Amino acid sequence: MMKWKTISGNLLDLSKTTTDFMTRYNADVLEAFTTFRDTYTRLITSRVKLKFKFYYATLASELHPNVIQQAEELKDTIKGLFPNAVVEVIFVDSDALFDMYNAVIENRVNLKFADIPISPNQKNYIALVDLKSYFNFIVNDEGDVRKSFFDSNVRDYQGKNNVNSSISETLHRADDNDFWWLNNGVTVLASEATLVNNRELQIVNPEIVNGLQTSMEIYNYFSENREALESEKRSILLRIIVPDNEESRDQIIFATNNQTNIPKATLRVTDPIHLQIEMYFKSRGLFYDRRKNYYKNQGRKPAEIVGVSFLAQCLITIFLKKPDYARARPSTLLNDEKTYNELYEKNNDLEVFYRVALLGKKIQRNVRSGSDYSSAEKSDILYYVLYAVIADVLGKKNITPADIKNLDIDSITDTLIEDIRNRVYEIYKQHGGNGRVAKSAEFIQYIDNMLDE
Repeated sequence: MMKWKTISGNLLDLSKTTTDFMTRYNADVLEAFTTFRDTYTRLITSRVKLKFKFYYATLASELHPNVIQQAEELKDTIKGLFPNAVVEVIFVDSDALFDMYNAVIENRVNLKFADIPISPNQKNYIALVDLKSYFNFIVNDEGDVRKSFFDSNVRDYQGKNNVNSSISETLHRADDNDFWWLNNGVTVLASEATLVNNRELQIVNPEIVNGLQTSMEIYNYFSENREALESEKRSILLRIIVPDNEESRDQIIFATNNQTNIPKATLRVTDPIHLQIEMYFKSRGLFYDRRKNYYKNQGRKPAEIVGVSFLAQCLITIFLKKPDYARARPSTLLNDEKTYNELYEKNNDLEVFYRVALLGKKIQRNVRSGSDYSSAEKSDILYYVLYAVIADVLGKKNITPADIKNLDIDSITDTLIEDIRNRVYEIYKQHGGNGRVAKSAEFIQYIDNMLDE
């Protein structure tokens, strides 16, 4: 802001020449201001209306009073040089940046049907689509998958699991069975869907919310067998839906993905807070796996990937003091609305989420390095060690987000973690050393007693 005031006072003042500042500003800056001054001088008799707009972008969520005062001084500087000008200083804070990042860029894509679609209201459609047409629908001009189509899917491509292998086998099979007979099809949401003719639909902002695995297998098959596209006669079943509102959209995403065994924690990933966490983590070298396997498919290292359930387990351990709950219910721990609101709605400080993830990964690495422990034992004590380490460093057992935000993470050394890890493990073995102990509500009391010694 101070630089703006200085450069405006120097280079927008028509009583001064830009050559006076040749040693202070580079050639590009001087040329830009010279162009403005020359243009304004030529048009001054036309009574042109001047507008100055300064954009101040910041990752902060609140403006300091000093910054606001500096903005007013900048306006006064410009007004002193151009009294009739309109001067604005526009602050683009973290919320505005997030809204801009998520602003929908209209994307219109045409899709050809194999036959006349079913449409009860000329808004939503059920149709058979040739596999060739569907392949062309999901790829861009370079032949790559349009990843933006799948952003609202709760899972990324799961690789060669049993289901995907079966889809692949169906595509490779040469028999009389049509593909749509053997496959559940795909659900596409859109902001608008309009018939171009009775066998072609123009879809605005398509989102494939169910059918990513099928889509990826189709993409893989035809990418490897391009020649098969021309002779392909099979079809896939599509549902194209234009939701009336966001609530309806969310219900469709939930319902179409709730017919298979997907943890509720995974279905939560369409909430805005999880996209914010993903963006915040990514800029700091961690990758929040909002869509399961997305970053694994991108080639990221496991040590850099933070799962949705893992972060939730760490949050529950630290802030609700329930490592037993985190250990016993990894796939259902966010079913409870009260717990979810406590962890994500009330605490919306992204820095806290990031620090919790860092601490969780740090403790996890240390616990896993205990080669004398079995895999089950490592899983049993992990969250107790996480709780005990932080409680020991802070000297308190009821931990708040503010405590985590002010915690010096570097002070938590591997030596400290190892010492507490061994003490937790010893108590764990004393009381039976099995999953029943780790999942019991009493075990946290033993850890608290240990911390009091």
